[in-house]
Amino acid sequence: MNTSKRYERIAFVASPSVEAQAALVQLTDEYGNCDPQAADVIVALGGDGLMLQTLHEHMRTGKPIYGMHRGTVGFLMNEFSQHDLRTRLDAAQESVIHPLLMRATDVDGTVHIHHAINEVALFRQSAQAARLRILIDERERMPELIADGVLVATPAGSTAYNLSVQGPILPINAALLALTPISAFRPRRWRGALLPNTAYVIIEVLEGEKRPVAAVADHDEVRDVRRVEVLSDKTISMRMLFDPGHSLEERILREQFGY
Repeated sequence: MNTSKRYERIAFVASPSVEAQAALVQLTDEYGNCDPQAADVIVALGGDGLMLQTLHEHMRTGKPIYGMHRGTVGFLMNEFSQHDLRTRLDAAQESVIHPLLMRATDVDGTVHIHHAINEVALFRQSAQAARLRILIDERERMPELIADGVLVATPAGSTAYNLSVQGPILPINAALLALTPISAFRPRRWRGALLPNTAYVIIEVLEGEKRPVAAVADHDEVRDVRRVEVLSDKTISMRMLFDPGHSLEERILREQFGY
């Protein structure tokens, strides 16, 4: 038995699935279940959806989060095992990620502020394609993008929705953001841009009454936006733990080679 006190107090959280709830019972019986506020580490049992939820809930605490796969999609999770958990936690490698900050102004002038770990995305709300103007660091870079939408993705989120719309995969430690169009109509051949993670991205909605647009920061949605500002929030650092050889950096690298 590992005698290290580094992760003595463990808090478990689990998705509602039968598989995750059964794992919660097993692990609680063996290791106890500390209150998250007093815990040294938080162990999330489920899929990537639960991991994102847990990261959001504990975004400002600085507590390390270790996921074990008891859900559907497990890109952000480690393999499940109830044995020698503290030994695994002590051997785990840490990846530090920063969220995006979205500041969305709606048609009434109300400002909505949300954080995103994966991406901030703008989508058309109707059958009409969105018309968008893009500025980087307050300089106009694209006067008009006609598309289903556009997204800004972090390296951690580059293998999620960004990848499904043909965006680039970014190494986890890359000081970059991906700006990727969603079904671009004009300019038809534009495939997006790689931006420094210091970039201040502004997306303005043109003809918003005729072509309404929604903005989504991970799971937080704002309807009928007129202006969306996005930047990497370096004031928040989230610590994710991965088993040796299965770090987030390694997973993203493997994804680029198709396995």
